[in-house]
Amino acid sequence: MTIELRHLRAFLAIAEAGNVTRAAARLHVSQPALSRTLRRLEDHLGTRLVDRSTHHLELTPEGHTFRDKAAAALTAFENAVDPAGLRRWPLRVGHNWAALGDHTIPLLRRWDENRPDVPLELLRIDEHTAGLAQGRVDAALLRGTVQPPGCRTEPLLWEERVVVMPADNPLAARPRVTLADLTPHPIALNTVFGTTTLDLWPPSARPTATIEVGNTDEWLLAIAAGRALGVTTSATPSNHAHPALVYRPLVDAPPVPVVLAWRDGAGHPALPEFVALTHAVLATEAG
Repeated sequence: MTIELRHLRAFLAIAEAGNVTRAAARLHVSQPALSRTLRRLEDHLGTRLVDRSTHHLELTPEGHTFRDKAAAALTAFENAVDPAGLRRWPLRVGHNWAALGDHTIPLLRRWDENRPDVPLELLRIDEHTAGLAQGRVDAALLRGTVQPPGCRTEPLLWEERVVVMPADNPLAARPRVTLADLTPHPIALNTVFGTTTLDLWPPSARPTATIEVGNTDEWLLAIAAGRALGVTTSATPSNHAHPALVYRPLVDAPPVPVVLAWRDGAGHPALPEFVALTHAVLATEAG
């Protein structure tokens, strides 16, 4: 069997819809025909992509991996045949919420000075790998211990942790905060790509209440409304300043690593220059 783009589109439609019947309707094909396509794809790959043992369609671990690879391949194809891409080829860099913090603007300015022929597009994408696994970006600025499959990572810097709280919270009067200070308060946790989990606290002194959110905007709203406190990194204040919020250093929590990640293999030809320039900007700012 020869794998074609239609097979990738069929599987991605099933993965997104979570149901073969709905995916078939979206693709304007019959449900039996789409089921046959899925079976042929699984036979070719030699593994199950979809778990059919439950009432709801679930992807297997191999299905999750193939979904990311199929999405990246389809995006690469669509970019390759986009007529606009023949006139200019932007370098797309994803991030979750803060890019490089205070270093972001110097990096953009230096890039525009050095490579005016290659537009640098900085894209905020609310996804674990900031769109890298799906091929939506050429590289991504990621925080925490993130190692996307099939990708390389370049360590950039470490960021100290800070606490985010409403301006009228009693802790806002303190110049610095500890983990123990936060234990009595609900904590807002970004479960999609946040760098904070309850493992940050000792098992015997963890906050008893949490609020789970899926993106930065929901996280900030929950904190500004007084429903919870948050823990983030020192890059956040400059990108998300708000009169209703106060940021204070969290003195007894470990710092967070920031890495630049990109997919193995052939990529954007300007990517090595971007890696070098990022290090140069960070070195200049540190000096």
